[in-house]
Amino acid sequence: MLNIESIEQERLVIQARLDGAKSQAERNRLGQFATPTALARDILAYAKKQLREKTSVRFLDPALGTGSFYSAFLSIFGENASSDATGFEIDAHYGDAARLLWKEHGLNVIRDDFTKVKFPDDEGEKATLVICNPPYVRHHHIPSEEKQRLNGCVSIRRGISLSGLSGLYCYFLCLSKDWMAQGGLAAWLIPSEFMDVNYGRAVKDFLLNNVSLLHIHRFLPSDVQFGDALVSSAVVWFKNERPSEGQNIKFSLGGSLLMPAIEKSYASKDLRQERKWTSLPRVSNLNGNGNGKSPPVIGDFFDVKRGIATGANEFFILSSSEVERRGIPPEFLIPILPSHRFIEGDSIESEENGNPRIEKANFLFTSELPEEVIVNKHPEVRDFLEEGRLRGIPERYICRHREPWYSQEKREIAPFLCTYMGRSKGNGESAPFHLESIECDRSKCLSDALSESRDKEMDRFGCSFGSKSLGSSEGDSRGMFAWRRQSLRRRTSQIRTEGIVAHAGVIPRLLFAMYSLPDEVRQLQLF
Repeated sequence: MLNIESIEQERLVIQARLDGAKSQAERNRLGQFATPTALARDILAYAKKQLREKTSVRFLDPALGTGSFYSAFLSIFGENASSDATGFEIDAHYGDAARLLWKEHGLNVIRDDFTKVKFPDDEGEKATLVICNPPYVRHHHIPSEEKQRLNGCVSIRRGISLSGLSGLYCYFLCLSKDWMAQGGLAAWLIPSEFMDVNYGRAVKDFLLNNVSLLHIHRFLPSDVQFGDALVSSAVVWFKNERPSEGQNIKFSLGGSLLMPAIEKSYASKDLRQERKWTSLPRVSNLNGNGNGKSPPVIGDFFDVKRGIATGANEFFILSSSEVERRGIPPEFLIPILPSHRFIEGDSIESEENGNPRIEKANFLFTSELPEEVIVNKHPEVRDFLEEGRLRGIPERYICRHREPWYSQEKREIAPFLCTYMGRSKGNGESAPFHLESIECDRSKCLSDALSESRDKEMDRFGCSFGSKSLGSSEGDSRGMFAWRRQSLRRRTSQIRTEGIVAHAGVIPRLLFAMYSLPDEVRQLQLF
């Protein structure tokens, strides 16, 4: 009898060894994040409830890794449940190990790119169960010619066109239908971002028009499924059947697949009217009045914008030593703050010229000058731009859609600045949100607004402020980078003269108290 627990322990040891042989940066670039055992088994347990028939299963995993899902399949369904099992793995680093591990346990491991292999024509060879955690490769790591090939395949087979900003998982999802038997079941563990972003519209089009969407379970942002991936996850279930307008589709949030915290069903015709699916399922608001409205979100209180997208950070962001070596004049440079993980002290002070006084000082290159002016008047910058041309920077998606290609977005300085992907620093201390200092007059506005709302709102939302309130500050706010960093209790925030700092878990409650902020300070920028 198969001892699946013993094999799974062996697989976990192999997974840890293989992951350790690659750098975190390399695995991020290739989108390689292994599915945790408990989550894989939850997904397969849910799949077993959906597959009520007693017939043998034809199992397929298009992005196998070391076989977390197949291990879970054997654990939940049993060793004799499959008449055929196949897994694709493009990376020999993991694929060869998986082939050795599962060669005597019914799994055919194919070392190839799932998107390039010809799908079977015989209905009897197609999968009745597809389970996949596809590679989370962001669009800027996919070569342009590969995007064209993938989008061509999706366009021909599905009749939809994916945006160039789509991650690799979008192509995997759309191409999987050809591998599924009629009525076959699929579960995809993917980033939940597709539910809201513009490039996700084509994915939602596929789910509503090409297959029969059954259920989307979204994990809470605080319940990150992958300790080494900065994404919130969702499990998408569908069958290879003709969709029905009258069909009810389940949306659930929090908890587990089998025991979600919240769930509600919606007709597919209603989903077509929903621009952002992360607003589903709608639940009673925090007052418990049961009116069906969603709780407030950050966007209800702030105009939220992402940080500047350069199109090529590795080219446009320069270290202070590189600036000095190249001799680039200051008028072409804007000082920028590094990731919060590079900030060691409790505060960042400014130099007299307004640059942050930090060890890892970086600068953003930008200019509105025409290239012919730069060529004639600034030879150092001319050489820098020529290097960019040789590297193909002007042909990148963002760069080729702006004029000149090296000019960056124009953006007013936001009074609030915070990280949106903060994670534990490994010592049990959570990385807080850092909110940038506010100008004197805006500090006064903020202080007044908080004073007026504090007594009414703090008890209601279970969040208290420290005794110090925001006061006015002197000096040029453009040169002020005074931040605070400290570990805070989950339900407590503090206001200091330099700005606001809060534990990541507190931010939603903190925002509720700011509902009366004047419009001129209702800007928050994510970086």
